[in-house]
Amino acid sequence: MKNYILYCVLVLGLLFGSCTDVIELDLPVASPRLVIEASIDWQKETLGNDQEIKLSLSSPFYDNLSRNPATGAFVKIINNKNKSEVIFEDQNNGSYTTSEFIAIMGQSYSLEVVYGGETYIATETMTPVPEITRVFQSTENGFDKNALELNLVFNDPIDETNFYLSKFQRRGDLLPTLFDINDEFTNGNEINIIYEKINNDTTGEKEFVPGDIVDMSLYGISEQYFNYIRLLIQQSGSLGGPFSTIPAEIKGNCINISKPDNYAFGYFRLAEVNNRVYTFQ
Repeated sequence: MKNYILYCVLVLGLLFGSCTDVIELDLPVASPRLVIEASIDWQKETLGNDQEIKLSLSSPFYDNLSRNPATGAFVKIINNKNKSEVIFEDQNNGSYTTSEFIAIMGQSYSLEVVYGGETYIATETMTPVPEITRVFQSTENGFDKNALELNLVFNDPIDETNFYLSKFQRRGDLLPTLFDINDEFTNGNEINIIYEKINNDTTGEKEFVPGDIVDMSLYGISEQYFNYIRLLIQQSGSLGGPFSTIPAEIKGNCINISKPDNYAFGYFRLAEVNNRVYTFQ
């Protein structure tokens, strides 16, 4: 008999919300680095041919609202088995697109980006994701027994080591909630991810109400990407507090083979994804 495993996601507010003084540190300004956003997501029951990669340049810590697109790059993905190549066309706004990518489950691919006379490479494998078996609302599984919560349920394959990323976003909210999962203690079990929001007067967070629409995604990811995204989630959760530290640089898997010290930020990921939309009743 399978065990019933629960994972809870709770959006917490800041403990100290009444501070009004703004303190800016005099931080050293580093040279801009290339930022590679190469998430190749194969949505279940689609061909996965249409893909996009975004390139930009990093900006100073306090200038986090601006985006500096990197144009004029040469971008391609190589199938490491048959050596076929897919070229991504420069849209002159930092976006590079193709409608010819061929997604093969379990296949290893390499990304190559040539920018500013330097070559960046990364290698990853297309990773599968289980079917979402159920999506439903409840009130009894979360922290607040009176608050509405969303349940996303799937079966983890047995005798395999699997890693997942879930993304939830209520329409109208500024940012999504991400949750990283591994099956170290849940292998072969039914997994239920519970997404709950609680009223918080300080942050303005509001619990779910009937009529709220939530977009959700479940990704199959590699262990390497799991370790990367876990660090990012941990850092994003500590931002904004009065005593929070400045985030440390987190290196992805994009290596500069021309000039190793000038590594890129970002990650090359290949993942199968299951998407659902739910409206609270």
